[in-house]
Amino acid sequence: MSFCSFFGGEVFKDHFKPGIYVCAKCGHELFSSRSKYEHSSPWPAFTETIRQDSVAKREERPGALKVTCGKCGNGLGHEFLNDGPKRGQSRF
Repeated sequence: MSFCSFFGGEVFKDHFKPGIYVCAKCGHELFSSRSKYEHSSPWPAFTETIRQDSVAKREERPGALKVTCGKCGNGLGHEFLNDGPKRGQSRF
C-alpha cells in the first residue's frame, strides 16, 4: 500500500525524476523531488515538505514525529529528527 505517490502514479524508492510527490488519497502536494535523497531505508527519503501545511505532525516518541497529510489526514509515516543527510536536517 502506498501512502505517498509521485505525481503521475510512480511510487519507487529509487525514482529521482523531477516532479512533485502527492498524497495517494487526496492528491495534496507533499514533497518536491528536489528534497529527495538516497537513504538506506526501504522508503523514499525527503529533507523537507513543499509547504509548512503540506503535512501535520505529532510527537510519537523522542526523535520521531508521526506525519499525516495536511489536507486529509492520510498516514504518511514519520519525520525522524536530525537523521537527514546533513547535520540538523530531518528525514521524512
